[in-house]
Amino acid sequence: MFDDTKLVWDLQRANQIAQSFSTSLDLEEIARLATDGLVKYFDCAFARIWLVEPDRKMLRLVASSGLYTRTDGSFSRIPMGAFKIGRIAQNRVSLLSNNLASESWVRYPEWAIANKIRSFAGYPLANSDKVIGVLAAFSHNPMRPEFLKVLLSLCTTLTVALEIASLHQQETQDLQAVKPEITLAELSLSDRLAYILGQTKLTVLGTERSLDLSQTQVFLKVAEILKTLDCTYCRLTYEVDSVSLEAIAAALPTIPQSPKEWERAVFGNLFLIASCFGGSLKINTEASIKAIQVSLTFPSPVNLPELSLRIQCRLPLLQIGFTQLAYSAGLRVCASEERHIPLLTDRTSLMEKSDRLIWVNHNSTMIPSGAKAQVDLSTTSSQLREAVETVMRGDSWGLDRQIRSQQRLTNREQEVIALLAKGLRDRNIADQLYISDSTVKFHISNILAKLKAKTRLQALYKLMRTDGLEL
Repeated sequence: MFDDTKLVWDLQRANQIAQSFSTSLDLEEIARLATDGLVKYFDCAFARIWLVEPDRKMLRLVASSGLYTRTDGSFSRIPMGAFKIGRIAQNRVSLLSNNLASESWVRYPEWAIANKIRSFAGYPLANSDKVIGVLAAFSHNPMRPEFLKVLLSLCTTLTVALEIASLHQQETQDLQAVKPEITLAELSLSDRLAYILGQTKLTVLGTERSLDLSQTQVFLKVAEILKTLDCTYCRLTYEVDSVSLEAIAAALPTIPQSPKEWERAVFGNLFLIASCFGGSLKINTEASIKAIQVSLTFPSPVNLPELSLRIQCRLPLLQIGFTQLAYSAGLRVCASEERHIPLLTDRTSLMEKSDRLIWVNHNSTMIPSGAKAQVDLSTTSSQLREAVETVMRGDSWGLDRQIRSQQRLTNREQEVIALLAKGLRDRNIADQLYISDSTVKFHISNILAKLKAKTRLQALYKLMRTDGLEL
């Protein structure tokens, strides 16, 4: 359980780093925010990012945080395939080592020893068909193998952000050359899509409106892929409750993989990314007409006030599932720590982090006393939005008051059961809480009644089994 909790916490930290650069369209700023975040949240000695240059022969150092911040040193440019960084870019292989000084590929092992640099993690920044850079982190302390999963989560978002920023820089240069008075911010989604698609005719139906930056990035990335597939038809449709991009591209003469393998190879993580932001990416290969149909759709709630929600679940699957549900409900998922923003969680240790706690009840009927609402795995997007709206008004939602009144433990009862779980006797508990032995027995009697337990051991088991007690 500890390993799962640590991984979810680290994934949440990675999400905070991603949030920091999610609105930037500057390559070097995005890279710097990512390396700054690794140093800040993961205690890295220093972190660096190299990007592949246009000729794909060299990698250029664009960001360095922590122990070294300059980008013009001896490793500012690395040939593709040279040293470990160049080989990670060339072979698309991630690496984690906790004995850096002993690695044969380390150029200056005495430097690692002198600076007490023990660990190294390198990860390729790659999309479906090419590597665009390499992220490297160095640490004084050993890194857990699960850290590569954290880097996968971060690098997936980072790669998309860097590619969009690269496209933005190219667009800006082209627009300045033709019409210096027009900026990228003034261009609509259809204009950006038309620029990417080139000669392919784009049809727009409905009235254009602004989208979330994350949704816009997914549309642009799909357009880039359609360009490589020789897209022959593309239509952008604005419905009342959704925005969709539909396209037809000529099928490849021969596809060596199965259709599903080909989809994963070409579109990569876009299926998951679209899903996380509440959208749906579908691919249909029509063998009869030798064409590929691509459909990307995002719901767009109409005239709904913007509501924010924090999500911090133990398991990555729950984190992703409720994040997708929140986007479908038109909620803005954020990493802020402001107490007035509702917090959706199944972790009792976070109960004090928000004044509006929404409890995820996925394995029991035990509800923390501080919860303002309760959701479970059957909750729909409309119900989730209703829960958030309700707790923002100061009311409760989805709680069985009778069960809550029977099962709620007072603060003193929680203190007593926590000390009991540590193996303390009644006399020791009384001394630590400055109460009498008889008062301790009185609290324990109330606890047994509320939990419908016959013995103290059974009460402890019930609380720990339902995540009602964290040691």
